[in-house]
Amino acid sequence: MATFVLVHGAWHGAWCWQRVARLLRTDGHEVFTPTLTGVGERSHLLNPSINIDIHILDIVNEMKWQELRSVVLVGHSYGGMVVSGVAEKMEQAIASLVMLDAFMPEDGQSVLDIIPPEMREVVQVAIRSGATTMPPRSAELFNVNKDDRAWVDTQCTPQPIQCWLQKLSLTGARERIGKKTYVRAFGYANPYFDAGLASARERNWRIYELPCGHDVMLDMPERLAQILQEVA
Repeated sequence: MATFVLVHGAWHGAWCWQRVARLLRTDGHEVFTPTLTGVGERSHLLNPSINIDIHILDIVNEMKWQELRSVVLVGHSYGGMVVSGVAEKMEQAIASLVMLDAFMPEDGQSVLDIIPPEMREVVQVAIRSGATTMPPRSAELFNVNKDDRAWVDTQCTPQPIQCWLQKLSLTGARERIGKKTYVRAFGYANPYFDAGLASARERNWRIYELPCGHDVMLDMPERLAQILQEVA
């Protein structure tokens, strides 16, 4: 039996992991799907001060107080920023790290540093206007399967804008974890996830490429559950 901690991406919540979690639990594994502060069912806690540090602490505390060891830690999309920070604090408790179509930050980088200039300008315009959140992007843009698009659009909530701005301080703990995997959903064209894949490949991480949209856990839950068990 393995222990999985599944970290969702921006605008999402624990709801996006339901299918994969069910499959893993059916196979006898322990699965935790914490929702990050300020989104999903924790959207009532949304406030302008929420940043990546708060989200890192969400996952660190889940692992600490649930006394989790030998964890398979999975970060989807923005969750790649979060799990990179979690590795700095919980390295010894992580047996396997999975970046699922995720940001691969280097030391000193923020989301704003990684995204292309045109997207950076959108965030900067929002900041100049006084916005404290970024509205969800459409499920269609992420190439979510057509049957789920309306549901996903209903479920997504605004993301705290500080999560785009905070730079991470990384010492290499992520690279010291024994098992490391990058999963790329090539049905979603995206240069910074292509860069994440290239970075992982250069570092000899285990690589999977799947023919689906960005929300792999919704488009291909059976295959993703299989992959997570393979890399556990």
